[in-house]
Amino acid sequence: MRRIAKFHKVSYEQFYHDWKDCFGSSDAQIEAIYDGIILPRRATAGSAGYDFFSPIDIVLRPGETVKIPTGVRVEMEEGWVLKCYPRSGLGFKYRLQLNNTVGIIDSDYFYSDNEGHIFSKITNDTNEGRDVKLKAGNGFMQGIFVEYGITVDDETDAVRNGGFGSTN
Repeated sequence: MRRIAKFHKVSYEQFYHDWKDCFGSSDAQIEAIYDGIILPRRATAGSAGYDFFSPIDIVLRPGETVKIPTGVRVEMEEGWVLKCYPRSGLGFKYRLQLNNTVGIIDSDYFYSDNEGHIFSKITNDTNEGRDVKLKAGNGFMQGIFVEYGITVDDETDAVRNGGFGSTN
């Protein structure tokens, strides 16, 4: 296996800003949540996916959506992308969905003005009327690193600065 990436926490200042925007918690709560962030990791030596862990307890009733600032960023070699999906068991049992279907984290996102902070927007899309209960510290999303290519006539030289929609 090639070692092509490293996960980091975003700065406390970035996390504070993003968490406050999503949840509006108290300063002490945000600091405790930040301190408890677990960087993504594989469950077994044969796992392709790096599990992302819920920073807080979350209950999603059928049809409900939540946007989660993970507190995580990833530095990776050029030519690679991190593709994010719901954890297989949650998708299978509850139809837990990422709102953008597959999250694409490009290698240059790490250098964005938001520090490359990875968010996950998830929806309980169950048709069985079941709540999704995520405990703090439990995996809810998985990321898989994939190498990609470009066309022989590609001359793109634009530089990213931001997240969703920043590249048109």
